[in-house]
Amino acid sequence: MIRPRKPGPSVTAAERKNLPKQVPFQHGSTIDPAGLAFLRVSEKLITARFISAGIGALIFLAVTLLPLVLKLTGVWSGYPAWLAWAAPAVVVLVAAWEFILIPRQVRAIGYAERDDDLLIRGGIMFHRVMVVPYGRMQYVDVTMGPLERMLGLSTIHLHTASPGTNAVINGLPAAEAGRLREQLSALGEAKLAGL
Repeated sequence: MIRPRKPGPSVTAAERKNLPKQVPFQHGSTIDPAGLAFLRVSEKLITARFISAGIGALIFLAVTLLPLVLKLTGVWSGYPAWLAWAAPAVVVLVAAWEFILIPRQVRAIGYAERDDDLLIRGGIMFHRVMVVPYGRMQYVDVTMGPLERMLGLSTIHLHTASPGTNAVINGLPAAEAGRLREQLSALGEAKLAGL
């Protein structure tokens, strides 16, 4: 039987209250281990992604509105009117689609700690479960950008012997990221010493 690892003793009762809840994913697939509950990342990641996507959309919208402004002011009189309206419309449609997908994408991200490895899950249409053995971890990197710092989030990068491994968990609360970094580092050293 596979049991999720419980938070270590270094986590206080107040910090444990803020940790993500163990929620089994409702959309099961053949690649999900049976009976394993994944911890979800913080819902604040939705806000962070909305802000990032909104800034990007506003920049693209400003660039694509330039031909429309030039057409309306008469600078580009030979420019087709439909083309001046098409580019901003495409940007708005793509941004709207992205804003619809972001909450579902964030809610699909999860991780589970087992005795010998860490599982990272993600994807809406294309489901992905990555297994990172503790004995293969070389180091654990925790990063926090300005937007993440403002929202109290962190990102964990798990570096293994394989350069192709892209094991990243975004949107972790800072306390959980610190706990996970220490626990994964200790487990990695213990498993490596046992080889």
